Amino acid sequence: MRIALSKFPSQLLLLGLALSLIAPGCRKRPGSITPLPGQRAGLVGNEGPSGLESGKINSEPVATGGGATAEFNLEDMIQDRAALAAQTVHFDFDSSVVKASEKSRVDAVAAALKGDQAAKLLIEGHCDERGTEEYNRSLGERRALALRESLANMGVDPMRIKTLSFGEDKPVSPGHDESSWKQNRRGEFILLHPK
Repeated sequence: MRIALSKFPSQLLLLGLALSLIAPGCRKRPGSITPLPGQRAGLVGNEGPSGLESGKINSEPVATGGGATAEFNLEDMIQDRAALAAQTVHFDFDSSVVKASEKSRVDAVAAALKGDQAAKLLIEGHCDERGTEEYNRSLGERRALALRESLANMGVDPMRIKTLSFGEDKPVSPGHDESSWKQNRRGEFILLHPK
């Protein structure tokens, strides 16, 4: 039995509309590594997918990185959080651009890595509480990648660097004012050595 499609144009239109509204919501789960989009990665205006499922509240960090990613496992490393704690870089609101005033901190991290060839580095990107969970994960990712790119431009092998984004999940200041937000918009450096 053949049905003439011309007799049911309104039903076809409704079916097409329903499918177009449902299809964008059907996403497959992305991998944990996000590719570095290019030479200007980490700069504001170079927005990309955050690597998170929309609406998913999750306190797990997002692994970032790009192109060829570092080939080491964090579980095989000793994390020295104190070694580079004084070199934490702070960012402006809604920005992943490394400010000129923070360049000396990045220089110090580059010097530490160049002085210890066995060392590797973990960069954590963090945000203040404003913005959605997904947006802040993406912004934390861009911040970590911007720091990675800065170090690479200073001659540090990017294969020695892993990046993670915690978004707004790990504030250093629990307040809900500009003073606290300013402290929470940061990139942290963790020195790594093999166990």
